[in-house]
Amino acid sequence: MLKDIIEVIAQDNHQLYLKFEDGQAGIVDVKQLIEFTGIFAPLEDLEYFRTVKLNDEWGTIHWDSGADLDPDVLYAVVTKQPIPTYRNYEKSCS
Repeated sequence: MLKDIIEVIAQDNHQLYLKFEDGQAGIVDVKQLIEFTGIFAPLEDLEYFRTVKLNDEWGTIHWDSGADLDPDVLYAVVTKQPIPTYRNYEKSCS
């Protein structure tokens, strides 16, 4: 599926407006996707959350803390598709 994110705008309440290279766009509620622990703990602070940046190399978004989010998951949320699972990835590569 891999569609690069080409625009990100932080919204209120841990939400992000995302636009993908194929024109799909929408709002993602990040607090519904992650727990604010570990590498994601700094994102709980809304001021820090708003420092989100595009990572053109990976086609996704990231924060200076090293946190990033899978663009396939974000695309699935925006387009209201099932979130991809990678449980069988190793088996399919064997």
